[in-house]
Amino acid sequence: MTPAEDVPAVNPSALSGVRFLLTKRIEDLEASSVRLDSRLADTADTREELRRRTEESEKKWRTLLDHLDGLDPDELDNAFRTISRFRSDLAAVDERFRDVRARLVDLRSEQEVLRSVYRSLDDLAAAVAPSSDGARVRTASRQVFQIIEEERMRIARDMHDGPAQSMANLVLQAEILERLIQRDPLLVVTELADFKEGVRAVLDDTRRLIFDLRPMSLDDLGLVPTLRKLVKEFGEKAGVTAQLRVMGEDVRLPGSFEPTIFRIVQEALNNVRKHAQSHNVEVLINFVPDGVVAVVRDDGVGMDLATVEARLEEGKNLGLISMRERAQLEQGTMEIRSEPGRGTEVRVTFNI
Repeated sequence: MTPAEDVPAVNPSALSGVRFLLTKRIEDLEASSVRLDSRLADTADTREELRRRTEESEKKWRTLLDHLDGLDPDELDNAFRTISRFRSDLAAVDERFRDVRARLVDLRSEQEVLRSVYRSLDDLAAAVAPSSDGARVRTASRQVFQIIEEERMRIARDMHDGPAQSMANLVLQAEILERLIQRDPLLVVTELADFKEGVRAVLDDTRRLIFDLRPMSLDDLGLVPTLRKLVKEFGEKAGVTAQLRVMGEDVRLPGSFEPTIFRIVQEALNNVRKHAQSHNVEVLINFVPDGVVAVVRDDGVGMDLATVEARLEEGKNLGLISMRERAQLEQGTMEIRSEPGRGTEVRVTFNI
């Protein structure tokens, strides 16, 4: 056999599909770069304005701290709230500016790499119509990017509204304590109690965010204890009656089954909170001899499944898409049962 015969034949259809995907991805990146350029400029303007207003409020704050005797408490409180708001907003805008700039650099680097790959492929095959498989791959990739971006936005909002703003307030409280420690030590003791409560609140918020990202108990304790905490906190936050029911023998699941089930249940509960308007929610984990079944059911407003399935085909309802994709990655199945006015049940089944 000659060396030429050792080389596998090039599949023109496969090359055409790859070239098509590369072209669309490059176009998407270019459009995203334009949007990010505009967003970066707007964010820079907003940042400069916030810096100016923060400096003004800090100057006023220092003046008030230098004249505490006889100061109207309401004026001090208003100044405290103003500078706290500006600092918090500025921190969030700074973070957004850095994030947008980093994403822009990454986008442009990816564009250059893809253009180089495209030029190499252009030497191997002529352009042909894109295959249906290529179109499906492109659609799936876009959905994945959308899901990731929405999750990043949610985390950024939670960080801004929670720990970031609380820590900015703690900094201001610390400044007050520094000023008061020489003038009124007894008042400092009282303020320290409030300060400690603020630190505890920030710690609780941070732990909640860590749990949402990747609960440590999932690795240490397993699926059921982690879901028990999730369901309990969901019921308290959503103001509904939520319970976890476990059937069969609670055993540790191999591979990535536990994280997969946790994320599916978590997303199903998010959908209940956003859309169901329910009063009662039940999460069922059923350990069967050859697998596990997870069910999330509510008594809310329900939905029209035909409409939902149509929206899934259009690439909408990313939460449901991510749940279904997670189930399929582990060779599982997901079924949704619902009728308008009669609640919703999400059932996922895995063979192990």
